[in-house]
Amino acid sequence: MKILFISLGCDKNLVDTEVMLGMLKEEGCSFTDDEAEAEAVVINTCCFINDAKEESINTILEMSELKKSGQIKALIVAGCLAQRYQKEIQEEIPEVDAIIGTSAILDIVDTLNQVLKGNAQNHVEELDKPPVGGRRRIVTTGGHYAYLKIAEGCDKHCTYCIIPKVRGSYRSIAIEDLLKEAAALAEGGVKELILVAQETTLYGMDLYGRKSLPRLLQELCRISGLVWIRILYCYPEEITDELIQVMKKEPKICHYLDIPVQSGSDNILKKMGRKTDSGQIKTIIGKLREEIPDICIRTTLITGFPGESEEDHEETLDFVDEMEFDRLGVFAYSPEEGTPAAEMPGQVPEDVKEMRRNEIMELQQEIAFDLARNMAGRRVNAMVEGKIEQEDVYVARTYKDAPGVDGYLFINTDECLDKSLMSGDFVAVTITGSNEYDLIGEMED
Repeated sequence: MKILFISLGCDKNLVDTEVMLGMLKEEGCSFTDDEAEAEAVVINTCCFINDAKEESINTILEMSELKKSGQIKALIVAGCLAQRYQKEIQEEIPEVDAIIGTSAILDIVDTLNQVLKGNAQNHVEELDKPPVGGRRRIVTTGGHYAYLKIAEGCDKHCTYCIIPKVRGSYRSIAIEDLLKEAAALAEGGVKELILVAQETTLYGMDLYGRKSLPRLLQELCRISGLVWIRILYCYPEEITDELIQVMKKEPKICHYLDIPVQSGSDNILKKMGRKTDSGQIKTIIGKLREEIPDICIRTTLITGFPGESEEDHEETLDFVDEMEFDRLGVFAYSPEEGTPAAEMPGQVPEDVKEMRRNEIMELQQEIAFDLARNMAGRRVNAMVEGKIEQEDVYVARTYKDAPGVDGYLFINTDECLDKSLMSGDFVAVTITGSNEYDLIGEMED
């Protein structure tokens, strides 16, 4: 059976995809990215915001045409959209043979076999099942970096977020399973391990009665072959002194944190159901920068949240200006049915959301460009991602750059320095300049 597997949405979803790919491969399946070759299609969907929902629906509709034509024998839909809209998908897209919810990814092989026998059954199970960990996966990121999902679900219940309803409550994956999975990834050539969850900083509270991310990091640092360990999605109120000290002392841990703060206005933070105000966020970030002076902090903001006034927006602009985040992304608020925020008064017009988003990004652009220029003269260790064809220029990332969301380092070489580097190789580079968000450098002898 040759399968076209389409993975949409976040990196946590991608890990689920890689687990399912691994299971299907063990059953003898092969994979293709060519629709004309596919005998079956599996779509792992997302529904976090409206744009993601539309992309998932459009992809299902597109693949359903292959089913109608008789080209494919099975069309299976998995993931968040499947979990949330099982009934609607069944009723409105009858070409879909089976649905797999977010807690049932281990049923992929049985589901495919049942579809092929004409006995299709949906697998949308209890959300709070123990999460999947320790499985061998097919890494789809190129082999030199991979994501390690350390927990499933979320207990924060921010008023704009649907995740607890499609992923369940917060459940950590046991340390022994994560170490087994990480060791297998390292044996397969992975050099950068990126820890993800809906929130990484609460890891272990449910299993061990205390925040255990520092312990997990120390254990991961002992795995041979890993060079970088990167941490994403840290809620500011859960960042402990212990975590900061482990990051400071362990050389494999990148001095990089993704800390989604969502707003700089205390009024809006309260409406969002966030557990920190702007002053507390400033204190936490100040401590991080004092203890780890070269730390790179990435964040995300939401503009146009219900009830956001021009004053709230100005407070967020002042907050961004003061904090000078190294990396920052902004999303216009997307009302999601079933969330408290979608029913709040004071919904902001789309054009105002976009205008405020653009204003923040223009400010951040100035900050980011200045920070990039200030990197000139620094010596950094960089991971090679590839080479520009017909040019003596390698594309790389520094510790400040998470794949897919941050910038790149372009390394100028010449024939005498060209060592025919491969993706995943590490090189010492001196930064010579910048081009907007990206850095330019030269490889050292």
